[in-house]
Amino acid sequence: MSKQNVYDDRTFFENYRKNRNQAVNFNDCIESPILFSMLPDLQGKSVLDIGCGMGQHAKQYSEMGAASVLGTDISEKMLSYAREHNSAKNITYLHLAMEQLEVLDRKFDLITSSLVFDYVEDFDGLMVKIRNLMNDDAKLVFSLSHPIVTAWDGVYDRYTRTETGERLYANLRNYCMEGLRKVDWVVNGYEYYHRTVSSLINGLISAGLVIEECQEAYCSEELRTQYPALFGGTMHRPEFIFFRCRKACSDRFGKHSSVKEKSDARSD
Repeated sequence: MSKQNVYDDRTFFENYRKNRNQAVNFNDCIESPILFSMLPDLQGKSVLDIGCGMGQHAKQYSEMGAASVLGTDISEKMLSYAREHNSAKNITYLHLAMEQLEVLDRKFDLITSSLVFDYVEDFDGLMVKIRNLMNDDAKLVFSLSHPIVTAWDGVYDRYTRTETGERLYANLRNYCMEGLRKVDWVVNGYEYYHRTVSSLINGLISAGLVIEECQEAYCSEELRTQYPALFGGTMHRPEFIFFRCRKACSDRFGKHSSVKEKSDARSD
């Protein structure tokens, strides 16, 4: 699988750091609250944060009672910031691409990821690797850009606007054409992968994961009214999609399924 490390680009990293340090941003106002609402109790749990970035979530998991937190990332710049600003005795940061997760020799009670899986070429294969790192009762909670968003290929504007700049509606083009997108955003040739909603769902199922909850990003009317330039488009499309999953227990994945047992019982 090809690996992208755009966050070690100085221009991209500084832009990202500046945005995250703003009091009002998409991550802190919309994405993180939804992601955290889907987490299980972290008390005494071992946590893997894939693509931990600057370590904000890892630090929060530590403060929420996790016994240990391992944050992995491909970006040395991100990890350097995390170690300096978001360290704790129970947090370890490791330079590791998500495509190389199979090198980890331990399992976890919770695996999380925030807006990182857009960059992986083989989503289905990554889900298999993640499942292999999960304890039997573990959860996987992650977010990624909504497929309506990743469908954008940079050819036309994301929105149709009035003469004064107000967003009338979101433009959707080539949604059914999956694969690599290369657009000019902050830097030239920014890359990510577009998948349909059904491809995401089927990738989770084929890896032996059961979807317990799915959410799409939402923004309050208060935020939209107060910050129209930033959040004005959220009424037309969800920016992010979220999943909470657990491991499936079935013959296919090495254990007897309670669903199968119930089915057998009904046939007696």
